Amino acid sequence: MIYASASEWRNAPQKRVLLFAMSGLGKTHLSKMLRSTGDWFHYSIDYRIGTRYMGEKIADNAKREAMKVPFLRDLLRSNSIYIGSNISFEDLKPMSSYLGKPGDPAKGGLEWDEYSRRQDEFQAAEVAALMDTGHFIDRSVDLYQYPHFVCDTGGSICEWVDADDPDDPVLTELASKTLMVWIEGTDAHTAELIRRFDQEPKPMSYDPAFLLATWNAYLAEFNVPPDKVNPDDFIRWAFAKALAHRQPRYKAMADRWGITVPQQAVEQVKDTKGFVGMIADALEVRS
Repeated sequence: MIYASASEWRNAPQKRVLLFAMSGLGKTHLSKMLRSTGDWFHYSIDYRIGTRYMGEKIADNAKREAMKVPFLRDLLRSNSIYIGSNISFEDLKPMSSYLGKPGDPAKGGLEWDEYSRRQDEFQAAEVAALMDTGHFIDRSVDLYQYPHFVCDTGGSICEWVDADDPDDPVLTELASKTLMVWIEGTDAHTAELIRRFDQEPKPMSYDPAFLLATWNAYLAEFNVPPDKVNPDDFIRWAFAKALAHRQPRYKAMADRWGITVPQQAVEQVKDTKGFVGMIADALEVRS
């Protein structure tokens, strides 16, 4: 790790951290809090994906839908209107809408091959955005003169890495540039995440092998053909399984490549001093 002890972390003139966890456990909350101090550069992986790597695909998807409306089609073809993504740190819906959900087209679902193709695109984009972290660390100092840096990752980071491989290219790169910090939730947090997801299911991205196995298990359990699957029902059904699938992956990443902070500690952080103290406490435990 780039900080070998709590004292080394506290005294570091440039503090560089990467936060990873399931959605809803405080990654973006902490990142925004740090950014608001004026001393921390906030690098959002999801924002980078949605702007640099998938921005054109997201916009083209919206244009494809607009082309189905004669009035809008004529305006688009004559370059009389512009359709683009207004993605932000706080609103990632344009990217979610592109990822989509598999199932019945009449209910907004995508055919499985198209859904899988978009999943593959997202995987490539997320890996590329993660590998850009070092570039943005340099940029934050050279261009914007920020002393500190926080990388706010997406929940799917664990899907594309192998924590047991000491030569994993993504983890090797990230751990050489940042202190990797896992925010660990409790069973109660997991139950709350599932409750929220049931109320508002949203597209997510998963390891291809896990996703295909989950899809086939759903089809078999409910005896439904692929083109009749209710898209929201499937992703709700898959979500709890995804949490169980991701938990050991996050833990392995923290055990081998970083540190762990409990979500209860994150809830107590109100300022930079509290954040630095929380990380120092975790480093003490690690050592």
